[in-house]
Amino acid sequence: MKVVITGGTGFIGLNLARRLVLRGALTGPSGAAEEIDSIVLFDAVTPTARPPGLDGRVDIVAGDVADRDAVSALIDRDDISVFHLASVVSGEGERDFDLALRVNVDGTRTVLQACRARAGAPRVVFTSSVAAFGGAAMPATVTDTTKQTPETTYGMTKSIGELMINDYTRKGFLDGRAARPPAVIIRPGRPNAAASSFASGIFREPLNGEECVLPVAPETLVHVLGQRNCVEGLIVLHEADGAALGDDRAVNLPSATYAVSEMIEALKRVAAANGRALGPITVRPDAAVERIIAGWPTWTEADRALALGCPADESLDRVIQDYIDDFLGG
Repeated sequence: MKVVITGGTGFIGLNLARRLVLRGALTGPSGAAEEIDSIVLFDAVTPTARPPGLDGRVDIVAGDVADRDAVSALIDRDDISVFHLASVVSGEGERDFDLALRVNVDGTRTVLQACRARAGAPRVVFTSSVAAFGGAAMPATVTDTTKQTPETTYGMTKSIGELMINDYTRKGFLDGRAARPPAVIIRPGRPNAAASSFASGIFREPLNGEECVLPVAPETLVHVLGQRNCVEGLIVLHEADGAALGDDRAVNLPSATYAVSEMIEALKRVAAANGRALGPITVRPDAAVERIIAGWPTWTEADRALALGCPADESLDRVIQDYIDDFLGG
């Protein structure tokens, strides 16, 4: 079978591809495990050098996720699954409304229409976000059935994507599933335009010996999920029996909530255990970032995802150690 990952050269997309290379098979449209013979990473921006951990089954293709012809050329087999990760992120979506609509709404519809044209109702895993929740009536802990009243353009587009996944599945066009992760940590590289970018930067920059400028106060609560278990959760969701999901195809992925001050203390503990000196952390509040973060849920319940087998993080210390092992050579 073939697997297409949109947003495939991003943080989660690449790690998902690496995991699928090792796994070697997924449940195909036939309902049986099928060997993966092709993985396509499709993204607007692709790396100049081939990333490590990918074998000859993996192709990297540059293109626009809202381009119908380009997407249809990728989703060209009936024995196919799609992980739709491509997205304009939160901060960028607030600055450019039209771009967010083009990529997150038009792009999602383009992908779903291409899957609809295939026989056999291919499985599609869509990455939504807990940013789909919000509003003055949002409870302290949101569940899978909490009303969605997003307070960002990004969250609004994710909520629309969830509704499309549900309806395309109801019509029998495809077999859709949607995951709502929190902030996924720890992303290597440089900061991006996501309002939650600091949730990775608070660890990444100091571990690189660089200064981290925190745009939120130390008492700010952030709920997060480690990248290893985010990737595994997407695969578990792909493999889940559609009957277990029912008519609501979206689930909150497991997460844990920490104060920023707790995140700093965990960083210090793990850095000391690994003999690593840390760069400084400077608190410099950014009102725009604080406003976006304040509109997101602080805690989420993930009973459905846990029942399906989606994993939760052992601890924040474990997530930090995983990052050191995966990206800093142990």
